[in-house]
Amino acid sequence: MNDATVAPPAPRILTRTDGTAIAYHRTPGKSPGVVFLPGFMSDMTSGKALFVEALCQARGQACLRFDYFGCGASSGTFTEGTIGRWAGDAVAALDGLTEGPQVLVGSSMGGWIMLLAALARPGRVAGMLGIAPAPDFTEDLLMQGLSAEQKATLERDGVVYVHSLYGPDPTPFTQALIEDGRRHLVLRRRMPLTCPVRILHGMRDPDVPWQTSLKLCQMLESDDVEIQFVKAGDHRLSQPHDLDRLGRTLEALLNAPQ
Repeated sequence: MNDATVAPPAPRILTRTDGTAIAYHRTPGKSPGVVFLPGFMSDMTSGKALFVEALCQARGQACLRFDYFGCGASSGTFTEGTIGRWAGDAVAALDGLTEGPQVLVGSSMGGWIMLLAALARPGRVAGMLGIAPAPDFTEDLLMQGLSAEQKATLERDGVVYVHSLYGPDPTPFTQALIEDGRRHLVLRRRMPLTCPVRILHGMRDPDVPWQTSLKLCQMLESDDVEIQFVKAGDHRLSQPHDLDRLGRTLEALLNAPQ
């Protein structure tokens, strides 16, 4: 018997019109499909992305997970990425790699990308599931949290490095990211999105306050919006019981009449 570990399949590549390579894994299956949208500095190999894919495979549901420009296995440099560029990746993935209605699952910043993709392709989106969604975080959270010294560094160098709770290295935030973010803010006006929306948010989230999800609920035109607040939940919501909740919520969306 061969005990060698089987290497996971290599990602496939979607080449965008500007020549950038977007890495992805696609599972064929029934409709509606599911598209997973990672968070800031995350990628398609995260625990939540793989959990969503496994759930879809068990149900025979189509699933797509991919890496934004400059992230994971995709081409480009992370610090050259912006909200608009990553939202463009999501729309390109919707257009080129999926068919029919899709349920978008957005984690943290992926919740912002999810909304931008839905606004760009409302007819393709059957539902949305946000996990600690962080729309407008560059303006409402990052800029509000920077010290005067950090803002001066950002203006002088075009980038500022901020301590991260999730690794030893600081997180880079560029002036281009912030300026581009201002062109893609979504919480300043009502969003003409009418699909079902489900939101999961930990009330002990140190990165994105749970009140952000309340604001998002208010700014969506849809009346079919439900939020589950997790009193002891953190930002990632990636513990086994959190994943169980994610699975139940996603399955309910997929089981709803289309």
